[in-house]
Parts: sequence; structure tokens; C-alpha cells
Amino acid sequence: MERLQAVGTDRDRAGNRQLFYDQYVALLLLYFFNPVLTSLRGLQQATDLDKVQKLLGVRHSSLGSLSEATDAFRAEHLRQIVRELADRAVPLEHGRDAEALRGLTAVDGTIVQALPRMAWALWMDPGHRAAKIHLHFEVIKGVPVDATLTPAASSEPDQLRAMLQADRLYVIDRGYADYQLFRDILDAGSSFVARVKDNTAFTVSQERPIPEAARAAGVVRDAVLARLGTDRHKDVVGRPVRLVIVRRTRSDGTPEELWLVTDRSGLAAELVALAYRYRWTVELFFRWFKWVLGCRHLLLQDANGVAIQVYVGLIASLLITLWTGRKPSKRTWEMLQFYFQGWASLEELEGHLARQAQKPAKTQARA
Repeated sequence: MERLQAVGTDRDRAGNRQLFYDQYVALLLLYFFNPVLTSLRGLQQATDLDKVQKLLGVRHSSLGSLSEATDAFRAEHLRQIVRELADRAVPLEHGRDAEALRGLTAVDGTIVQALPRMAWALWMDPGHRAAKIHLHFEVIKGVPVDATLTPAASSEPDQLRAMLQADRLYVIDRGYADYQLFRDILDAGSSFVARVKDNTAFTVSQERPIPEAARAAGVVRDAVLARLGTDRHKDVVGRPVRLVIVRRTRSDGTPEELWLVTDRSGLAAELVALAYRYRWTVELFFRWFKWVLGCRHLLLQDANGVAIQVYVGLIASLLITLWTGRKPSKRTWEMLQFYFQGWASLEELEGHLARQAQKPAKTQARA
């Protein structure tokens, strides 16, 4: 909050009132942790309460002040705080597999429906408006590590390209299958496990044996590729990669093959398959973020304001993980809400957290 105090003071358009970024963020956190608050007008009413003013250090704020705050404060400051909080998180998984998959980062985007008057969020046709959250989720830590917000029609591969970091193992689905993106990931000092279409052209240089552990994970082929694509096309990736084919059964009982490519030559084939299954963790986080935390309901309307709300929601999620040492769950979130509303004592909250700590914290992967 000290950093937001340093950058977060501005005046409204008329010059009649002061706005403080740290207080604004504190109010948005109050919105996420208090189920009574469902709108910006309700949040404004809360600023008149003595206890809210005393605990959060805020004064009465008009609806105009809260609305105009998105013109005064830039969301990028909060994005940096998300990254720093994620750096403080510790791994929730340990052991050989977790060590081999260190830095495993699931990448995906999700749509948030916008209001018709949000012209910046045009999607498909003039009758549809939506924003897209592009999220990077570190699997072993169980936390979001970065995010951007764009109109829904924006390219997911381009957003990933702009957000690349070093020392990551990015796991991505077919929507990101782009040979130039694979090369960009490698040039950034990271690696990838990517699903490609099952008609992808390639040239094999070596077939690798499939150990029993890999067969048990559904691996039916493990091959070193001299190149992706045909000889008639440029070798964009520029180095050998592996193709690991995994056979599984869909939820409807039909068989399916996953064609996974990776630059990790030393990663066991069963761990390549496991890394891809862990991609599902970002979907589980989206379900938490939108349907439990409530970030599908937008308080603000312009692009910067929606980004501020998204980043504060990510900060709320990270704080829960840092407080509890576990990924946020609905039961823990409810207990925190009871505590902040005065219904649960500190002892009862600590008792709940102690009971949760006795349960094994497992990273969830879709079979």
C-alpha cells in the first residue's frame, strides 16, 4: 500500500476532492470479502460507515469519486503487485515430479461479459461486448503470476508473446499452436509443452522407447523430431523437439489422442503427459475467480477500470494463499468473510485454517 500511496494521489476533474489509490484498492478488497456489497453504489455507501472509515483509513467518497478513480489511477501498478505477491508464494507440491516441473505455468484466456455501453469491448458483432483475461497460472505454487486484460477479440498467442518470462515451462492448448510462438518462448529462455493438431506435419529423427511408467500414463509414442512442418516450409522453431502422443478416454467414453510437442528432451514422457493435464488447473482457477470470488460481475466500465478490478481480485486470491498456505477454496473464503463481518472469532478462523492445513494439499489435474 505504501507504493500506491506514493503514486496514488490525484484530484477529480473539477478539482474539488482528492482520490487516494491505496484507499480505493482497500475498498475494492472490501467488496470481494464482503458478500453484502454487490455494486459500486453499495461500496460508496460503505464509505459513510464509521468502522469502515476507521479500519480502512478512508473518508466519505461520492459515487463520482469512485467512478472517476479509473481516470486517475493506472492498473499497471497493481499488475506489478500481483507479480511480487506471486514471487512470495511457496510451492504447494514437493517431490521428484514437482522438482522436474518447476516453473510449470498454465496459460489460457477467459471471457468476461461486458455491458452494451462498453464500446471498447466489441466482440463478434455490434450486439456483443466482452473482455478477455489472459492469465498465467503457476501450477506447483497454485497461484496466478501475471495477467492482462484486452477486448475479447484479441489474439491469445500475441498476448502470450508479449508476456513471456524466462525460466518458465509454459503449458498451452491447441489455440496457441504457433511455430513462431514456440521459437519466441525458447528465445525468452523458457520451455513449452504444447498441444498441436493430430495432422501436424513433422520429420522424425529418432523413436524413443516407452518405459512402463509412460505406458501407464497413456503414452503411445515418444519421438524426437528433426523439425516441425514439411521440408517445403521454413524451419521456424530452428531446433529439434519431441512429439509425445498420449491416448486417453474422454468423459463421454470416446477415445482421444493428445499430440504434445516439447523442447524438454530430458523430461520423462509421463511427466510431459502430466504437465499437459495440469493445464486444467488454470480452468479451475477461472471457476473460482469468476463464480466464487465474483469477478464476472463488473463494477467499472472502462478498460483501465475493469483491469483494476481484475488485478485486485487476483491480489485477493494471492493474499488468501499467502495467509493459508493453500489454494483458495470456497469454504475458506466463506470463513474469512464470516471473520471480517464479525460472525467468526480469530480463534475460530485459526481453527479452520489449522484443520485445512492437516489435509493434503494436492495440485488438481484433469484426468
